[in-house]
Amino acid sequence: MNIYLTGFIALLVLAWAGALGVNGLGTTSLPWAIQSQAFYLSGLLAIGLMSLAMVLATRPTWLERPLGGMDRVYRMHKWTAILAVSFAAMHWLLEDCDDLIKSVFGRFGEPLEVQFSGLMHELRDVGEELGEIGIYLLLAMLVLSLLKRFPYHLWRHIHRAVPLLYLALAFHATVLAPTDYWSQPLGLLLGVLLVAGSFAAVLSLLGLIGRARRARGTILSISTPARDVTEVVCQLDSRWRGHQAGQFAFVSFDWFEGHHPFTIASADHGDRRVTFLIKALGDFTRALPRRIAVGQAVTVEGPYGFFELPRRNPEARQIWVAGGIGITPFIAWLEALRANPDDSLVTDLHYSTRDWASDPFAERLKGLCADLPGVSLHIHDSQAGSTLTAEHLTSMHDGSSKTEVWFCGPSGFARRLRTGLTRAWRGRLQFHQEAFEMR
Repeated sequence: MNIYLTGFIALLVLAWAGALGVNGLGTTSLPWAIQSQAFYLSGLLAIGLMSLAMVLATRPTWLERPLGGMDRVYRMHKWTAILAVSFAAMHWLLEDCDDLIKSVFGRFGEPLEVQFSGLMHELRDVGEELGEIGIYLLLAMLVLSLLKRFPYHLWRHIHRAVPLLYLALAFHATVLAPTDYWSQPLGLLLGVLLVAGSFAAVLSLLGLIGRARRARGTILSISTPARDVTEVVCQLDSRWRGHQAGQFAFVSFDWFEGHHPFTIASADHGDRRVTFLIKALGDFTRALPRRIAVGQAVTVEGPYGFFELPRRNPEARQIWVAGGIGITPFIAWLEALRANPDDSLVTDLHYSTRDWASDPFAERLKGLCADLPGVSLHIHDSQAGSTLTAEHLTSMHDGSSKTEVWFCGPSGFARRLRTGLTRAWRGRLQFHQEAFEMR
C-alpha cells in the first residue's frame, strides 16, 4: 500500500483513538462497546477515504511531485476508493449485527440511543436513509469499475454520479456522527475532510476539473503506421503551456466518449503541435481511425506526469526499457535529445517487440538514435527468440554501480524485470515506471 495512503489511514485511526480516550466506553458491556466503536471507526475510515478519493479525482498537480506523477495520483485514487467502499460495507454490516449480539450476549449493556427532536430528528432520519441507499450504490459502482469488460463510455457516465453520491454520504456523516466528536480534534479533522471532499464534488459536477489546463485544437494528420496503431498529430491553441518529453495528456475526440490518457509522442518544439501514438486496446481505440478526421476539433488537457528526461540521475547508469507501445515516451525523449544534444548522456535503450520485420517503430528508432552517439539501441525480437529478461539485462550490464531503469510497457513485464533486477542489483537499482490504469 502507498506510504501516503497508509499514513492517512493511521491519522484517522489516531484521531478516533484520541476521541475514544476522552469519551471512554461509557457504561456499555464489552461486546456492545466493541460493536459500537468498530461501527464508528469503519464509518470514519469510509467517509475519510471517500473525501480523499474525491480530492484526488480533481487531478491536483501539487500532488504530482510527492506521489511521483499524475499516473500514481490516479492509482492512489483507485485504491483509496476501493478501501472506502470496503469500510463502508463493514460499517453497514456492523450496524445490522445488533440482533446477533443480542442472541449471543443478551441486551445487558446495550448502549442507549440518543434521542433528538424537531429538525435534528428529521435530518437524522434522512441521513440514515441516504446512507443505506448510498452503500448499495457504492458497491454497484465498485463492481462496475472492476469489470474491465464493461464499456468505458458507459462506465464514465455512471461514474459522473459519484460526486452526488459523495455529497449524500457526507450529509449522512455530518448528521449522524457522535455529537462529542465535534468538540474534539477528530471533529476538526472530519470537518476539514468533509469540506474538501464536498468542494471537490462540486468542482466535478460543474465540469471544472482540469479546465485551466485544457487547450482546444484541430487534428492535422492521421496515419496508421501499423494495423493496431494510430498516429494523430494535433495543432493546439495558445492555452497549451508546452510539455516535457515523456509527459501525457487527456485527449477528447468525442464528448460522449470523454477523455482518455495518451502519452505525448513528440518533443516540445514551441509550435504547440503534439503527436499521439494510440494502440488499439479497446473498443474506442480500435475504432478510432474511422471515428476521427483531419480538421476535426480536439481537446487536450495537460500536460501531466513525471516520466521526464531531466529527472534522470546523471550519476547513475541509465537503462531505458520499452515494451510495445511503451516506446512512446522514449520517442519523445529521443526527439528532445536531437534538438538539444546532451554530450554527457550515455544510456542503453532496450526495445522489446513481437516482430521486428513488421514493427512500426523499429526504423524510426534507428533514425532517431543515429545522431545520438551516447544512446545504444538494442532491439529484442521475441519472434526471433530474443526475449528481454532481467537475466539478459544483468548479463549485459555491470550492476556494481548505481543504476536507473526507466520502464514503460506492460505491467506484467515490469513486475518480472523489477523483481529480477532488484534481486541481482540489491540496493543499487532505482526503477521508474509509468502506471497508467484509470479504472
